[in-house]
Amino acid sequence: MINKAFSFCLTWALLLISVLANAQQQDTESGAVNQFFRSNGKIYVIVGVLVIIFLGIVLFLINLDRKISKLEKREKNNL
Repeated sequence: MINKAFSFCLTWALLLISVLANAQQQDTESGAVNQFFRSNGKIYVIVGVLVIIFLGIVLFLINLDRKISKLEKREKNNL
């Protein structure tokens, strides 16, 4: 179960990195908002907040997977 959760999280992390890389390429062509955030250095804050949220979700999923695995083992032992 942990391997499944890890592979799921790794897949999403790689997907997020590829999306962010594409966003950086498109970012140079347009977007007054993006230019505003870049000029003030706020884009790094936004990226940092997104990374923290993503890591929180990943840790939550791993913790949830461990709890479910324990419950499954307990259920098997009771049967």
